[in-house]
Amino acid sequence: MGNKVTIIGAGSVGSTIAYTMVVKGIASEIVLIDINKEKALGEAMDIYQGVLYASPAKVYAGEYADAVGSDIVVVTSGIARKPGQTRLDLAQTNVNITKSIMGEIVKYAPDAIYVIVSNPVDVLTYECIKISGIPEKHIIGSGTSLDTARLCATLAERYQIDAKSVHATVYGEHGDSSFVPWSLAKIDSVPVDDYEASLVEKPAEMPALDHAEVEDFVRKSGGIVIKRKGATFHAIAATVSNLCACILNGVNTILTVSSMMHGEYGIEDVCLSMPTVIGRDGIVNRIVAPLTEEEVALMRKSAESLKEVISNIQF
Repeated sequence: MGNKVTIIGAGSVGSTIAYTMVVKGIASEIVLIDINKEKALGEAMDIYQGVLYASPAKVYAGEYADAVGSDIVVVTSGIARKPGQTRLDLAQTNVNITKSIMGEIVKYAPDAIYVIVSNPVDVLTYECIKISGIPEKHIIGSGTSLDTARLCATLAERYQIDAKSVHATVYGEHGDSSFVPWSLAKIDSVPVDDYEASLVEKPAEMPALDHAEVEDFVRKSGGIVIKRKGATFHAIAATVSNLCACILNGVNTILTVSSMMHGEYGIEDVCLSMPTVIGRDGIVNRIVAPLTEEEVALMRKSAESLKEVISNIQF
């Protein structure tokens, strides 16, 4: 039996997610839905015409009704960030867009797992939980899974190793109040700060790892890419495609994604990212890792930052 994924939004992010899924063989049926129907038709046609050299898949543009039977619905619609604009600047506009989408799509795909990608992703994940009627465990924000990928890529580049050997994550908001729990960060089984000293063959001397500098770069990476090329879509497409694969394979995989907090680290009623067990039925569990007091304070600060934004939004 195949896997069906509906993607709302056929812009750079949505279409690149569809393309990545075809290349990786994640879904056997992909529906692209966009208010710009010609754009959706063109993207679907372009992607489908390459399936000979990828994985067998049916890729087509459709309407909300075509989402019937979807295993996953990926929401990427919204106004994209412009150079110099923060994700939170988009809040009310994209909340309004998401509200109109959810009002329609849930009629046809009430049992799907919803992956929210549009920004500000934590606010929109919160909104979808509050207004959609979909079970909370079936709504997952891509959250800091992208930030985590950027962090691991940055550390891998510094130490000239495979990014998969870096075990470090970004917690909190997908935005300016995110942070890295360095107390948990490792390369293989060695704490990141001890990695160079643990090597038998000592590398050329380099400056000590500056935590603040790395975190600042990870936070600003999206903005840097937007300034240079106008949009970010490759890394987020790889991130979301991996998230969807983890849902569909049902193996229970731990990812840093955004979901509703229910007392973890003393935080309630806001969506933030922390390590979360993802499986076929969506959110299976969450992991309350042993953070330091300083890290818990940063997590709470991130929550308060988002709550302030939410308090000024009309859902």
